[in-house]
Amino acid sequence: MSPSPTRVLVLNSGSSSVKYQLLDMRDSSRLAVGLVERIGEQTSRFRHTRLGSGDTREQDGPIADHEAALKAVAEELTRDGLGLDSPELAAIGHRVVHGGMFFTEPTVIDDAVLAEIERLIPVAPLHNPANLTGIRTAQALRPDLPQVAVFDTAFHTTMPESAARYALDPKVADRHRIRRYGFHGTSHAYVSRETARLLGRAPEDVNVIVLHLGNGASASAVRGGRCVDTSMGLTPLEGLVMGTRSGDLDPAVIFHLARVGGMSMDEIDTLLNKRSGLFGLCGDNDMREIRRRIDEGDEDAKLAFDIYIHRLKKYIGAYYAVLGRVDAVAFTAGVGENAAPVREAAVAGLETLGLAVDPELNAVRADGPRLISPAVARVAVAVVPTDEELEIATQTYALVDAGRN
Repeated sequence: MSPSPTRVLVLNSGSSSVKYQLLDMRDSSRLAVGLVERIGEQTSRFRHTRLGSGDTREQDGPIADHEAALKAVAEELTRDGLGLDSPELAAIGHRVVHGGMFFTEPTVIDDAVLAEIERLIPVAPLHNPANLTGIRTAQALRPDLPQVAVFDTAFHTTMPESAARYALDPKVADRHRIRRYGFHGTSHAYVSRETARLLGRAPEDVNVIVLHLGNGASASAVRGGRCVDTSMGLTPLEGLVMGTRSGDLDPAVIFHLARVGGMSMDEIDTLLNKRSGLFGLCGDNDMREIRRRIDEGDEDAKLAFDIYIHRLKKYIGAYYAVLGRVDAVAFTAGVGENAAPVREAAVAGLETLGLAVDPELNAVRADGPRLISPAVARVAVAVVPTDEELEIATQTYALVDAGRN
């Protein structure tokens, strides 16, 4: 009897990109990683790396669509002896941004699942169509292979109704599926679990505030391994100040811009999602550049940073109140893992809550999870690198492996 296949290909299909990783779940090692960018343009770019050998290949030139992109990915994997036709490939795991309330866990994809993901397009118009394209293309390439959807929203479906509901007429809200879904769920799940491991405790015994700070940013309150609140809502626009998104906003601002500013709904959508946040405040959405400008005395950059930190600090305080007891605050994603000034400023002034950062520990750059709080601090402050691809692969493999046994 031949051994069961142990490899999982993780696909993250964006509107104009495909990110992928091939992992061997015997030891969670990565065999290959890659990125196809600017799909549909003349300036498309494809970068593929076979890990272990250090062999990286790059291609520049037009890639017409996602089907062409995934066929190119399959060809590069085949060149490395890792092709999609390999008997060692157990499944393909797909990141799907919006699963609504229907999908609360990883799900083997069939026609009914595809139909439901499609039905959710109105609440995720930028993401779910691209996710669907990636799934359908992968299905065409390997129709015999299990395809699994892992949903960004799934981890947040444990929120109580008091946190998930908006104060709207329930009939109207239910008719239009308006509620707080939350996003970055695979990251929040992984980081909260890894934070517990860092503390040497079981996830069920730990309360964690997770701060996923990248160009998109979100916070979550995790009690005993279950999300009880999160900052993003119906869409990824709500919550923290982000790279180009406004985050929390008085809803009447939209009415004002339409009635007084004469802006269309599409113009307001573009303003709030693409021309707000740090970029809208100071013209930059790269925290490294903002910090450089602050060091040079740039007042616009300083104000943008201060607004960003003010909102972040408010959410830390709010989720402290929601949880009642906090064991750790974990910073993750691009800004959270690399911007020491953000971590220091976010925690500054919260000493009465048991939060503090050790300046020397905070300044250290390292790859793995680490504590940056003083040993005597009542609440641990941690930097925990996220690994959404590993989380997707782990959930995908667990599901298909259970189906075999």
